[in-house]
Amino acid sequence: MPDGSRRILVIGYGNPGRLDDGLGPALAAALEEAALPGVTVDADYQLVVDDAADVAKHDVVVFADAAVSGAEPFGFLRIEPKPALSFSSHSIEPDNVLALAESLFGARVEGYALAIRGYEFDEFGQRLSERARENLRAAHSFIVDVIERGSFAEAAAEHNRPSLAT
Repeated sequence: MPDGSRRILVIGYGNPGRLDDGLGPALAAALEEAALPGVTVDADYQLVVDDAADVAKHDVVVFADAAVSGAEPFGFLRIEPKPALSFSSHSIEPDNVLALAESLFGARVEGYALAIRGYEFDEFGQRLSERARENLRAAHSFIVDVIERGSFAEAAAEHNRPSLAT
């Protein structure tokens, strides 16, 4: 079970109407169904400035989104607060949300990005490709295990260790 003393937020974001771009919200839905104690789950089309207030109420935040390229089945890495040079009322990046939580609310939140590899983005439709569904299952299993063990930093370090394979 998750460490009850750590408040965890998972934000799945992306557009479910753009095929595999819906991987973040799909992960959020699966985690919501799992009802893990101490875990708050949110889903939206994109990250916005207002997310900083929710992030500030937690100790750990995982930003889950679809990835057009990169690691398969997913990438998982620690992110640090990074102030944005400018803001839009529309979309901001996870590291900017962390910076806002810190500067506006004095909250130093441990942040992670979970980038689930997708393949189909160029059409409209509310379905995930088969390969994306497989990656979603792997990401869900991974993040549930990380949450239950409370091992976010260790998982990020392990997941990003260079392979010894040649």
